[in-house]
Amino acid sequence: MSWGVLWNFVCVAVLGLAILAQPARADDPDFIAFSAGVFDLGKDQTAAEGRLEYRSDIKLWIFKPFGGVMATSDGGAYGYAGILIDMFFGNRAVATLSFAPGAYYMGDGKDLGHDLEFRSQLEIAYRFDNRARLGLALSHMSNASIGDKNPGTESLMLTYALPVRSIFGD
Repeated sequence: MSWGVLWNFVCVAVLGLAILAQPARADDPDFIAFSAGVFDLGKDQTAAEGRLEYRSDIKLWIFKPFGGVMATSDGGAYGYAGILIDMFFGNRAVATLSFAPGAYYMGDGKDLGHDLEFRSQLEIAYRFDNRARLGLALSHMSNASIGDKNPGTESLMLTYALPVRSIFGD
């Protein structure tokens, strides 16, 4: 089974679960998220990946804006901004779907075929009493065939999202 087929299956399953999910909580804060993991998972140019994101608490209908930067151990970089939706399953489980276009620099790493890349992601996280989250994220990044080639890549990340108020105070 290819990563693309698996990714499409995961997205459809999560959208189905969204029907059962509770809406985003009004008391959910904005976050600074730190992530570390594997870039180009299971493919030919695997590298370490790190991310830093800001996830806003501002709601635009059911969506929240977010933005971030990513870097790989091969010197690749990606700056992005997009939207996310949080789906709550009880008080502890949170599924976050996100989509973000951004600018990609390959460095000495994987050539994704274009400077403009699009990242979609599913994150499943545990929500602590202080609203911090610890989660596992699977993402797909590609140029949607706007480049001459479109190999795409997947990343598997461990993420810790810390409420901004716990860093800077109320």
